[in-house]
Amino acid sequence: MLMKRLAIGMIFLAGCLMAGTGPAFAEATDITVRVLAKDAKFVGSSMGGVRIMLRDAISGEILAKGKTAGGTGDTGKVMHEKGGRRAPLADDTAAAFTATLDLAEPRLIKAEAYGPVAQPQAARRVTAEQWVLPGRDISGDGWILEMPGFVVDVLAPPAHVRLQEGAEEFLVQANVTMMCGCPVRPGGIWDSNGYEIKAAVTRDGEAIGEFDLTFAGTASQFQGTVPIKTPGLYEVTVFAFDPQTGNTGLDRTTFIVAGPAE
Repeated sequence: MLMKRLAIGMIFLAGCLMAGTGPAFAEATDITVRVLAKDAKFVGSSMGGVRIMLRDAISGEILAKGKTAGGTGDTGKVMHEKGGRRAPLADDTAAAFTATLDLAEPRLIKAEAYGPVAQPQAARRVTAEQWVLPGRDISGDGWILEMPGFVVDVLAPPAHVRLQEGAEEFLVQANVTMMCGCPVRPGGIWDSNGYEIKAAVTRDGEAIGEFDLTFAGTASQFQGTVPIKTPGLYEVTVFAFDPQTGNTGLDRTTFIVAGPAE
């Protein structure tokens, strides 16, 4: 009888020890991810959002995915001049993606952001990693990823258009915004006077030069003319560059100038 009781006690003790060393219960952990355009505001629904993926940085397991949704945020909070680098940036209008993860242990998580979804010619991928603890939410401003670039859309000339011989110049038109869609204009918050906005042109693969695009009178609209000297295949790269931050964006198009026999 004594031996039987001892055996039962040993089994109970072993069970307790196993339970004590087993995995802890998972805790719900909220993670808010926001994407901030370099030198500008949050990238949200007006630009198609930004695709977000959360992975375990070690195993590669996908933990959550979705898109940022919401507005660009409060201009006064985001573009503050005296608030200091630690001043809060986000409010309820700032676009975000929020996921709830069930974490039983600290995990090194990799956040990947790709977008803006509605501007594929300007979209890019940014990533970051950080430790996340069970039950310790990442909220408030959240986990902010910075996305560099300008969104540049070439409006004219349209791709592969044919110009007849005798044309002396062609018009280049482009729309230029920050990655959040925020407008660019002379003297504005995003002052185009401080940017280089140009069209770099090649003919049959040989560089012709760079030509300034000037403000066309409407926010984010720029235009300029490029001389035509000989027939050929022309490629136009319109770029915006901020020499203070290195921020850069571009778009391309091509057109054809027909020769005498074409």
